Amino acid sequence: MSEQRPALPQDDEARPHPAAWYLHPRPVWLGGNDVTLLQGGDQLFPALRRAMAAARHEIWLATYIFETDDAARGIVDSLIAASLRGVRVRLVVDGFGSHRSLSQLQEWLSPHPVGLVVFRPLTRWWNWLQPGQLRRLHQKLCVVDGDVAFVGGINLIDDRHDLHHGWTDQPRFDFALQVRGPVVAPIEQTVRAIWTRAAFGRDWRQEVLALARSTEPLHRARRLLKQLRIQPARAVPVGDVEPVEAAFLVRDNLRQRRSIERSLIEAIRSARQSVDLVTPYFYPGRAFRRALGQAAQRGVKVRLLLQGKLDYRLAGLAAEVLYDELLGHGVEVFEYTPAFLHAKMVVVDRRWATLGSSNVDPLSLLLNLEANLAVRDAELAGAMGAAFDQAVAASRQVTKPSLARGPWAFLRRAFVAWLAHSYLRLAGLNGRY
Repeated sequence: MSEQRPALPQDDEARPHPAAWYLHPRPVWLGGNDVTLLQGGDQLFPALRRAMAAARHEIWLATYIFETDDAARGIVDSLIAASLRGVRVRLVVDGFGSHRSLSQLQEWLSPHPVGLVVFRPLTRWWNWLQPGQLRRLHQKLCVVDGDVAFVGGINLIDDRHDLHHGWTDQPRFDFALQVRGPVVAPIEQTVRAIWTRAAFGRDWRQEVLALARSTEPLHRARRLLKQLRIQPARAVPVGDVEPVEAAFLVRDNLRQRRSIERSLIEAIRSARQSVDLVTPYFYPGRAFRRALGQAAQRGVKVRLLLQGKLDYRLAGLAAEVLYDELLGHGVEVFEYTPAFLHAKMVVVDRRWATLGSSNVDPLSLLLNLEANLAVRDAELAGAMGAAFDQAVAASRQVTKPSLARGPWAFLRRAFVAWLAHSYLRLAGLNGRY
């Protein structure tokens, strides 16, 4: 999948060493990657199991939901088999997303040398009262031997299993990416950081600072290196992989607070022909909505694919209150009805695309730990756009707001705005969104 580098969007031209990616506020683009689009767990889970079966050294896995159905149990079995071969296996799950399945996971994994840790566990009643608990680990990442990585929005749960609505005939609409090449290095560093943060109460960046101040630096250094063993990115020989340019994007509460949001807005502002955006939860801030509206008004075909089959009614209401504004600017809105929609993907001009765990709402853009992969490649972006087209063809188009104009529409929008603002304040965030 190769293409001459497009001009969109204009990010940093300097190419720093991959190990320094985290310090840069804008995307660090790395060439020489091979990236494959995977649709749903039906394609992702077999790819994960194959990679784990071939693992020789390490497996790092981070996920929001790790269920206990047959699909998830297959991943558990692969992790256990790898650990029994001597592979170092490290798994981190979110304490809220995996709350109901955690005891079963621990029972399955505890007899085996699998390092399972929980990000912000909810084991005591007072845990639920801590504001920091609103900031969840929402990333879905896996790295095997520093060679192959998986990034996307797919949790470890059967595509036909919904935690609130039970089993369905049709699988969720969702995607992940399988990646090889230099961009695997920052993905691996991120999973390591999250695992050590959950295991030790701090991530590897904080560990390094603590090490520098320690009165026993040698002892701490040995412990840190044993746990992390962070290695610089390996050089990839030209010709070994296709030259897909990719940038790994994270959202956290340290250096990368709004990196994903800024990247999306810049790409939309740079669009010349099309913007295709799919997300289950859509309630963006003013700058994001302005970028969409301005793109549509200058002639760019802007299409949004949102939930038609709702998993949370309030999430649907949050998107619906924006329909009048969006349609008024010429944005096309579609609702996906065949099944639950969970994909988080944006394709711009069929040359730039991003896919990952980040929704376009306050939780993802301002609170949760998220991870996306952005690519600049016409073939891959074209494949993602084709999947978008196919989903739109099976969706219903919104031609007028489902919420009538007038005082009720205003009150609904005011209620959603107040609710979002209150939630962010409770999480410790102030200012406009």
